[in-house]
Amino acid sequence: MFRIGVTSIAMFGALVLASGSFGTSSAATGPSQIPISGQQTNFVRIDIGRKGRSPGDTEITRQALYNRRVSDKAIGHSSLICTFTIGPERVCRGTFFLPKGKLVVGGSITFRQVYELAVTGGTGLYDNGRGTLTSTRIKKSPRREFLLFRLVG
Repeated sequence: MFRIGVTSIAMFGALVLASGSFGTSSAATGPSQIPISGQQTNFVRIDIGRKGRSPGDTEITRQALYNRRVSDKAIGHSSLICTFTIGPERVCRGTFFLPKGKLVVGGSITFRQVYELAVTGGTGLYDNGRGTLTSTRIKKSPRREFLLFRLVG
């Protein structure tokens, strides 16, 4: 019969902790921040039901994405679709198309001036990406936003 002592278990535990994860693969995206800006290029509001904003109405927004530190030309674009629930609250999902992959976001927005959405996944360089997107309006017309992705993995 094989007996494992407390010392053996402690040494195995220390080895696992020192080596990082045991039996799992690491995500392609590590902790990082991506600061970019977006300029609205298209906006459509679909009014269903009673006239004016009501549950079920939809907003579709497209933005050109910029990193002015790298280039004056757009580096990608985004598409966001939001459906109104009650009052100004809407449930949104979208995709940000960047040079080395896509980031997918989703969540609730009450006001478009400042909002935060969850990063729920990605492709390419951002495969398995998770974290948050914070958007802050920096110009009203044409609508421009500062976008900060905080990725944790």
